[in-house]
Amino acid sequence: PKRLRSVAGAVACLLGVILIPVGNTVIEDTVKKEAVLEKGTTAYENWISAGAPVYRQFWLFDVQNPDEVVANGSIPQLQQRGPYTYRTRYIPKQNITFSENHTVSFVLPAEAVFEPSLSHGFEEDKVTSLNLAVAGVYNLIDHAWANMFIESSKSSLFLRRTVRELLWGYTDPMLKRTLGVFYPYNNTYDGPYGVFTGKDDINKVSMIDTWNNQPTVPYWNNSYCNMINGTDGSSFPPFLDKKKALYFFSSDICRSVSADYDGSVDLKGITVYRYMLPEQTFASPTVNPDNKCFCTNYEATKNCTLAGVLDIKSCKGFPVFISLPHFLHGSPELLDTVHGLNPNPEEHSTYLDVEPITGFTLRFAKRLQINMMYGPSKEIKILNKVKENTVFPIVWLNESAALDDETAARIKNDLFARIETLEVVQISLIVIGAVVFVLCLIGICIQERRRRKIIA
Repeated sequence: PKRLRSVAGAVACLLGVILIPVGNTVIEDTVKKEAVLEKGTTAYENWISAGAPVYRQFWLFDVQNPDEVVANGSIPQLQQRGPYTYRTRYIPKQNITFSENHTVSFVLPAEAVFEPSLSHGFEEDKVTSLNLAVAGVYNLIDHAWANMFIESSKSSLFLRRTVRELLWGYTDPMLKRTLGVFYPYNNTYDGPYGVFTGKDDINKVSMIDTWNNQPTVPYWNNSYCNMINGTDGSSFPPFLDKKKALYFFSSDICRSVSADYDGSVDLKGITVYRYMLPEQTFASPTVNPDNKCFCTNYEATKNCTLAGVLDIKSCKGFPVFISLPHFLHGSPELLDTVHGLNPNPEEHSTYLDVEPITGFTLRFAKRLQINMMYGPSKEIKILNKVKENTVFPIVWLNESAALDDETAARIKNDLFARIETLEVVQISLIVIGAVVFVLCLIGICIQERRRRKIIA
C-alpha cells in the first residue's frame, strides 16, 4: 500500500509539474480571448465605456511685470496659478463601426466640465498672460502690417483675462474672432480612429490603422515623422516585454512617441509596469537625430539646436510650441528668458501604468505645456525693447486617470482569480504529491530496514 501511495504521490507531483506549461497555455489562451476588441470580451467592455474619470488640470502662468517687459525689455517674472480642474472624456466612444479587415473605427467626443472641488481657484479668476493675437501676428504676417493691426486695436503684448476665457475662448478685439488656448473644444471630436481588433492577430490589438481616415499624418513632410505608430495609449497588446518600448500616437502633439519601462508598482493590488517618456523625446536633432524631421522652425529652435520644444503650427494652424511642463529636459536658455519656472521630473513627467498580462493601461498622467513665441522687432512698437526671442509658457496641463475600485475588482475577479486558482492547483499538486512521495519513501525505507533486522 505504501508503494502504491508513493507512486500516487509521484504521479500527483508529476501532474503538478506537467500542469505548469499546460496552465500557462490556458492562461495565455484566456488572455488572448479576453483581449480581443469584440462584443462579450473584457477588453471590449472596458474599451466601449467611458471608463474611469479623466481629469485635465491646468496651471496658468501669471505675468507679474507686464509693463516692465514692454517698456524696458525686462525678463518676464511668472507665477503659476492653479490647478483649475476639468472632467473630460466622460462621453463614451461614438460611431463605433466594425470592418471586415478586423478593424473598428470610432470618434472620441470632447467635453470639459469644471470641477470646483478639485480646483485651487475659480474659472472667473483673472490672469495676465501673453496676448495670443499679438504672438500670432508676430509669427504669421509682415511686422509692419502687424504693428498697424496692434496699434489700431490698442492691443499690447500681454492681456488680462479670466481662466475660462484664456482656456476656452474670448472675442479678440484685433482679430475680431474667438481665440482661446483650447478653442474650440466642447462639442468637437478627436478622430475618427481606426484600430485593429486583434481578432486575426492579437499582437495588433488596439494598434492604430488610421487616424482621420489616413494611415499617416501629413504634417512633417517626412515619411518617418509622419508615421502613426502604436496605439492611442489606452491599451496595448497583451504580454508586455519590459525590454521593449511601447509606442503610442498623441493627436495633441500630432506625432507618435515611445515610452520606456521604468519599474513595477502596485496599483490596488495589481502589479503594473510603469512606462515613462524618455528624455530624448523632445531632444534636439544634435542629440537625437530621429527628431530632425520634427524641427520645422529654425528661428525658434536656433537652427535645430534647442532642446525641449516642438513646433506644431503645421498641425494646429497656429504658431504653438509644445514642451514638457516648466521646460523639463529642455535647453537651459529656455529658463533664461522667463523666470519663475522650476522643472521637476516627479511633477512634470508623463507616465503610463500598464498591466503586463492584459496590456490594459490602468493609470496614466499626460503632461504638456503650451507655449508661443515673440521676439525683438523694429516694426512692432510694443516689441522694440524686447532683447531676444522668448518661448513663452502660457499654460501646462496634466491629463490623468486612475483605476477605480470597481474596475480593479472586476479585473481581478474576471482574470486574475482564474490564474490564481490554476496556480494554487499546480502548487498544491506538486507540494502534496512531493510530501506523499517522500513520506512513503521514508516509510518504505524504515520497513525495509526492519525486515533486514528480522532476517539477520
